[in-house]
Amino acid sequence: MTPLPASDRRQNALGSLWMVASMLAFSVEDVFLKLAGASLPVSHVMVAFGTLGMLVFALLGLCRGQSLAPPGFMHPSMILRFWFEVFGRLFFTLSLVLTALSSTVAILQATPLVVVAGAAFVFGERVSRLRWLAILIGLVGVMLILRPSAEEFSAMSFLAVLGMLGLALRDLATRAAPRAIPNAVLGFYSFASVVVAGLIYSVWEVEPPGLPEIIHLPVLAGAALAGAAGYIALTAAMRTGDVSAVTPFRYTRLICGAIVGVALFGETADAVDVLGAALIIAAGLFILLSTQRAPGVSMLAGQHDLETGAKKP
Repeated sequence: MTPLPASDRRQNALGSLWMVASMLAFSVEDVFLKLAGASLPVSHVMVAFGTLGMLVFALLGLCRGQSLAPPGFMHPSMILRFWFEVFGRLFFTLSLVLTALSSTVAILQATPLVVVAGAAFVFGERVSRLRWLAILIGLVGVMLILRPSAEEFSAMSFLAVLGMLGLALRDLATRAAPRAIPNAVLGFYSFASVVVAGLIYSVWEVEPPGLPEIIHLPVLAGAALAGAAGYIALTAAMRTGDVSAVTPFRYTRLICGAIVGVALFGETADAVDVLGAALIIAAGLFILLSTQRAPGVSMLAGQHDLETGAKKP
């Protein structure tokens, strides 16, 4: 194998650092949202968090001279993307607040596997038998974490699965979206979907509308800033290094989620949970590495590519 030039190695190292920074930022976002959900109605958390995030990306777009309504922003794929994200954000946030953070983050790591499978059905992309096997192994990992047959199983455990499916469908819709739409605009509408999800859930939650108290604003602002920082770092990561070198570091979010869950929220993880997470990671890495060696599906990287306009391998 021909060694990479020193410049490429430096780019991959820098891209990997950006990816780790992105996952750390998203982990901070998860913690702030879970903390906010402990003292505020979930719908209020989502509306306030989404509004603050929209403000961040609106300012970012303004500084770059970008319109929030560029040509193509009402493309059918963009509309589908928005509503899939509403669905995914709603159930992912509910899972963060109501169930264990570590298991929620672990199940989220199966998103690329579902994206690969969806690409085969929706776009007719070729998926080899080994990749199908990897997808099945990853889904077995999800079931090990859920353990629907265990005595302590709660139906709320499926909230994370619904959130993961919604975000996977969002990624598939993004694949068909116009590529000329700026990242700041995608970020703006991603946070707008959180606002809409919160408003929808407020009907179910039956909580009177209201503004969060001053004491809650730092936590909500921290979540919004961390989420925006994570998105920006993710963009930098995917534009700096090769996809095959950078993407594996996305799994640091799972490690962060496990550490934070145990240290801050008193969660526990047994051998079955660890095995389930390991299967998800192994399946995702296999699909990523096999994609780099052969033509066909590139959707594992596409989960980030499509949102960040990253270079293809």
